[in-house]
Amino acid sequence: MTTAGEIMHPGAQWIPATETLDRAAQLMSRLNVGALPISDSNERLCGILTDRDIVIGCVAKGHDPSKITAGDMAQGTPRWIDAGADVSEVLEEMQSHQIRRLPVIDNKRLVGMISEADLAKHLSEEQIAGWAEKVYARR
Repeated sequence: MTTAGEIMHPGAQWIPATETLDRAAQLMSRLNVGALPISDSNERLCGILTDRDIVIGCVAKGHDPSKITAGDMAQGTPRWIDAGADVSEVLEEMQSHQIRRLPVIDNKRLVGMISEADLAKHLSEEQIAGWAEKVYARR
């Protein structure tokens, strides 16, 4: 059984909900990532911020990214997976919610992220094709 912890990219980093979007963009650049999990004051997952969220949800609307926080952008129920979960559970979670990045949690702590690139490294072409068909399908 392959687990989420085995296919994840380790070392993911939170961004506090109180941090501004300009700082979030700087952190994304420094880490070379396109998404950051957002943590509340108790270091609990409260959302995910993507580079697209910053551009479309803030800059394109004429807002100042130094005045909008990551928490302001957090919407909906954040999705995550336990590090010990089987890869089939990872695929189901991502497919059923049509998401491309999934935080991995172990003992209530962020330990990594699973992205499309991680799936591509560890899954068969058939599994990737099925995943992409469901994640990118219009509802």
